[in-house]
Amino acid sequence: MTKISKDQKSAILKYLTDTSNPELINTYLRFIEKKLNIQPVLFPRDKTIYGGMDKLIEDLEEKGSLCKETEIKIRFSREDVNENTKKIYICPFTGKVFGDNTHPNPIDAIYDWVSKCPENKERVGGLRAKRFYVSEDPEVIQDYAEKTKPSKAPISKTVYTSALNGKLFNSKQGVIDDFKRHYVKKMSLVEVQNQNRFQIEDKFLASLQEQLAEDKITAFVEALAEHEEFVPYIEKWLEEDEE
Repeated sequence: MTKISKDQKSAILKYLTDTSNPELINTYLRFIEKKLNIQPVLFPRDKTIYGGMDKLIEDLEEKGSLCKETEIKIRFSREDVNENTKKIYICPFTGKVFGDNTHPNPIDAIYDWVSKCPENKERVGGLRAKRFYVSEDPEVIQDYAEKTKPSKAPISKTVYTSALNGKLFNSKQGVIDDFKRHYVKKMSLVEVQNQNRFQIEDKFLASLQEQLAEDKITAFVEALAEHEEFVPYIEKWLEEDEE
């Protein structure tokens, strides 16, 4: 038997009072969203809606589409990076770095550097590949800003490259945090139900279809009927079904 908790009741009442002509299905969706703590997210790049952020990230990691480990060289020079640097451009072959505040045009500088770098053995059309890394992760930048003499030999370090924007991060969690901020949109179950632009991830779709079974919706209405605040809405829905 379906029971409605105090928190679920408050959520349903808020939805009903905030919505013009609320429909039964949408009200039920708000209920199960609260009851099952469903937090759908849209991944616009793949035009797919997932049942939650964790499921999306898990899916991307399984496909190798979130990030990958990358080894970089860190060449120490306080002239290249300092405590005010917010973005760096890194040569993957030598560790040479250009900061956004220590060079007047760091993008041109890194292109010029890798195109002439003697350690760059990669070729595209017979020319040196103009490949480099970009990072805005404070932890990665800090590694280059350490107060170390420029004469110290470069060191290697494992970092993570975002599969979506190619930027470097000190940890996998840094990639995930950036992904959550810039590449995902939160949705409600009502928005998921009332859209047709995006596909719904298979397991999430199956779960929704199971929850939308007629007997579960009927049990929900019966549970609502035990609270007098909901009776006018139930009567209206019954009238609409008879029309």
